Amino acid sequence: MGFRFDRRDFLKAGAASAGLLAVPGWLNAFAAPDPTTGGRKPNIILILSDDHSIPGVSCYGGEFQTPQLDAMAKKGVRFEYCFSEPLCAPSRAMLMTGRFPFRTGVISNNAVKLSPETETVIPKLLKQVGYSTGLAGKWSQLPHIDTAEEAAKWGFDEFMIWDPKGERYWNPSLNKNGQQVPVTDKSFGPDLLNDFVVDFASRHKDSPFFIYYPMTLIHSQLFQTPDHNEGDKKKNLLAENILYMDKLVGKLLSELERMKMDENTLIMFTGDNGQGLDAKVDGKMICGNKGSMLEGGSRVPLIASWKGTVPAGTVVKDMVEFSDFYATIAELAGAKMPENLTFDSRSFAQQLKGKAGDPRNWVFIQLQDEWYVRSRGWKLNQKGELFDMKEAPFKEIPVEADSKDPGAVAARKELQAVLDDLKPAGRKGGDRAGNEDEGKGGGKKREKKAEKKKQ
Repeated sequence: MGFRFDRRDFLKAGAASAGLLAVPGWLNAFAAPDPTTGGRKPNIILILSDDHSIPGVSCYGGEFQTPQLDAMAKKGVRFEYCFSEPLCAPSRAMLMTGRFPFRTGVISNNAVKLSPETETVIPKLLKQVGYSTGLAGKWSQLPHIDTAEEAAKWGFDEFMIWDPKGERYWNPSLNKNGQQVPVTDKSFGPDLLNDFVVDFASRHKDSPFFIYYPMTLIHSQLFQTPDHNEGDKKKNLLAENILYMDKLVGKLLSELERMKMDENTLIMFTGDNGQGLDAKVDGKMICGNKGSMLEGGSRVPLIASWKGTVPAGTVVKDMVEFSDFYATIAELAGAKMPENLTFDSRSFAQQLKGKAGDPRNWVFIQLQDEWYVRSRGWKLNQKGELFDMKEAPFKEIPVEADSKDPGAVAARKELQAVLDDLKPAGRKGGDRAGNEDEGKGGGKKREKKAEKKKQ
């Protein structure tokens, strides 16, 4: 089976990269609140686990047990093909901005150039349409927040964040709205952060809210959790921490149900990048892990729950990447995309509701000066190396450069066209609309070129 290239993808990528039109027309149809919520904008909670990918979720065939996430998937939707960046900072920056790493300059953990003056992150966007916004957990890979004034610049009304200068788990170093949180050696940080999320939701249940919840679990160095049982010799420390993270997600879902908020609250759970250690899916070792440009570095879970709106037990096989959360949340909240930035985001809001939507045909992954574009069946990197991905995430099969296989030839041509249009090598951040070499006429010129290539 050859790779099927969607002309719409190429034209949209061309218009965006040219900078003529920061917001493609298909993103501008966000004028009104979603009718499925009875006219009210939905609450949105975005949960991000740390160093936790598909081997750490049992409903993906992972080797670690997650009963609460499995139950969440049974009541909602599970996305089979979700992709992050391979490391914390690039992944989180793309999630919050809806833009590829080469546009923002966040291409590694050591290259963090985001500024609230130049980027409109999700909470800042939602503030413009009446949302209360909260942050709970790990923000440390992005520009530091220490005060309420700094948080407000990013669009957050309230926050409780882990301070990387202190402990992460027991006796944690936590900053709540600019004040140090009193803790003891009996205080477990993940519990306090989860309590903050529940409290924020309870205090804002009468108006729409957005909570960004980047958990500290399961990043190493790992410790025994409050549920540790000295007599359980089968439980290893990683499994124990994954199970406790799963427990906290379940506790949050139960609290929302108890407060009768589950019908108007969308909860999305994903992981920021691959796990730090080799791990198995369906009993087989996956290819790559955290920091790797192999499949295991970026293949992460995405599970969503929204009672009465998300069809129960749905599995979506469309490709989704971290840039797409931006357009999805904007659509559901009725927010207009900013016009002064180039976005790479494509909404999967319709897929959340069990509809066909407008799925993407490729995802773009970057870490420092390496990148690749991946379709369902193929992958092409910055060196021009093509891989057959039919056995992913367990194996990536190299394809000879002179291969005459029709599927491989078509895939190489079409994926190279995407990379040629994006030009990641020539853009090291600050890629803003109307600020390209081709000027304001560039988008139309690129669309005409794309038309010729397809003819």
